[in-house]
Amino acid sequence: MARGKVQSVCFTDVDPARALKLSKKINNGSVAATAEDILADKTIDIVVILTSMTSHSPLARAALLAGKHVLVEKPMAISLEDGKDLLEVAARSPGYLVCAPHVLLSPDYQEMHRRISSHGIGKPLLARARYGWNGPDWGKWFYAPGGGPLFDLGVYNVTSLTGLLGPAKKVSCLATLTRPTRVVDGDLINVETNDTFQIIIEHEGGVLSTVTTAFGMQKYRGPAIEIYGLEGTIQMMGDDWAPDGLEYWSNELNTWQVIESHSRYWPWTDGLAHLVDSVLNKTQPYTRPEHAFHVLEIMLAAMKSAESGQSQSINSSFEPPKPIAKKSDRESQRIHDRVHEDAQ
Repeated sequence: MARGKVQSVCFTDVDPARALKLSKKINNGSVAATAEDILADKTIDIVVILTSMTSHSPLARAALLAGKHVLVEKPMAISLEDGKDLLEVAARSPGYLVCAPHVLLSPDYQEMHRRISSHGIGKPLLARARYGWNGPDWGKWFYAPGGGPLFDLGVYNVTSLTGLLGPAKKVSCLATLTRPTRVVDGDLINVETNDTFQIIIEHEGGVLSTVTTAFGMQKYRGPAIEIYGLEGTIQMMGDDWAPDGLEYWSNELNTWQVIESHSRYWPWTDGLAHLVDSVLNKTQPYTRPEHAFHVLEIMLAAMKSAESGQSQSINSSFEPPKPIAKKSDRESQRIHDRVHEDAQ
């Protein structure tokens, strides 16, 4: 956690009263009139963007150009052109760009990643993921162009699957609008985005995965993610943004194993703490903007596939980060390194 590592926090909001309310909840909290005031403040190191989706990329771009480290909510942009531009600006900026969601940082995801990477289920063949709910009754922008459940919810699954199984090379999708009107913020509005998606992803390594996401899934029980391999199965319980342990089947053991959750107290906002640590330690963040851009291309390709009825090729790629070593493994490595240095 970043507790004790941050000297002060400044808020700005389209609703000044809301910013003031937030500032009073923390020590050394203050309020700025506009986003431009925050970007001009030389004492501010990190900018966190929690706005509606259509303003993510322009605000992140401006913050990077101002030399700030940036955490931007998902998606990083709503068009491929804006996403590419943001990547280019980030490459030139002295600041880090960290893009939500931060699911790769959860201990349960990392344990799942370690078991797949160490061939614990053999060669992965198939995978499936899902995340949905009835949809928000606030924020009309959720239902306007640039919104929708894929950008808001499915993005978690696409990020997790590509992190575990590698980049995508082809996407197919069916999508539909099930409720053309909704009551949002007390008003009856017309819904301008599809609210239900079924996506198939072909990964570069040949694995096929599916993502189910919608603003109309009332309740569900069962794993958020399942990965099926030639020698076993591993599945994440709960949701990938709020995991609740793993279940693991090994052909060799011929039994299911329950792996208790190490994420029970893991906050899904851990990306900010990770960014703070990266800035203080001058180390590159674990999550990379190239991954977020790849996820953006997959989601946009899925939308285009649903409109055209044709599969879409994915042009971008990224290097999936290796699993983070367990603390005990890192300590053993440090002891080994010290012994080796002493021997020399």
